[in-house]
Amino acid sequence: MKILITGAAGFIGFHLVRNLCSKSCQVVGLDNINDYYDVNLKYARLNELGIERSGAEKFSVETVSSLHENFKFLRLNLEDANEISSLFEREKFDVVVNLAAQAGVRYSIENPKSYVQSNVVGFLNILEGCRHTKVKHLLYASSSSVYGENKKVPFATSDNVDYPISLYAATKKSNELMAHTYSHLYNIPTTGLRFFTVYGPWGRPDMALFLFTKAITEGKAINVFNNGKMSRDFTYIDDIIHGINIVLENPPKDYRETKVPYKVSNIGNGSPETLEHFISAIENNIGIKAVKNMMPMQAGDVPQTWADIDDLKALGYNSNYDVNTGVKNFVEWYKNFYNK
Repeated sequence: MKILITGAAGFIGFHLVRNLCSKSCQVVGLDNINDYYDVNLKYARLNELGIERSGAEKFSVETVSSLHENFKFLRLNLEDANEISSLFEREKFDVVVNLAAQAGVRYSIENPKSYVQSNVVGFLNILEGCRHTKVKHLLYASSSSVYGENKKVPFATSDNVDYPISLYAATKKSNELMAHTYSHLYNIPTTGLRFFTVYGPWGRPDMALFLFTKAITEGKAINVFNNGKMSRDFTYIDDIIHGINIVLENPPKDYRETKVPYKVSNIGNGSPETLEHFISAIENNIGIKAVKNMMPMQAGDVPQTWADIDDLKALGYNSNYDVNTGVKNFVEWYKNFYNK
């Protein structure tokens, strides 16, 4: 089986590539390596996969991994329709996992155009590639942010998600609508996964765990939004990869009464934790008490998230990592990585 993974230099993409390289499939990784956060971390992830920076820096040049003979990497922009079309025609992928996106709720308020280009135009190019080369299954990243200020918990995929409160959330909801259209028109099996606060080793520097660990380690104060009255369905990266593998093995056959091969599922821990507990786990593993700046709620943010994961559980999914274990693993990685 030949699989395309977009966002291969990203947090989830890196872990998925590493996982799939241990299996009997051909993996092609794609990323534009933008500077939304430290590109050195992205190149370090690729290096762990056997892709040297000197090769990865060049656009439209394939680099074969020195560690995994079944993995090669290509630097491309999703919004480059001609390059994406050529890639699909050349490789004839069986499965596509689209994890590439311009991420970040708060950043979308400051830089809206980049979200439309990457998350909407780029996703359309992926859909077109799947359409014209008869891809058997498209799995793509959605987000828990589509639930907006939903008061009902846990969040279920049957809940109304027509009222996003950030452009990032709106682009993710648009991806779900676009995918349904292509499933309906061209019978392409598509699965959207609404990720809930993914964390773990090699995580993104703009996420709370990374920001808090860095600040506490350096003796700096951390910004705690909504005066700490927050809870999140923190989901450890290994659980995410476990869930993606299950979904890859179970492409959708029909959606409710429409009989379209389309599905959207939550993927989370299924058990929210308070921000206070999350910070305590970081403090305990670093051995330093945090200095806290209590801040108001940020625009586009929500006070709680909580995933209803019953449909994935029915396929065999279980979340196996609690916050204490997951944070411990991250802090150990952080210390090792930055001490180098």
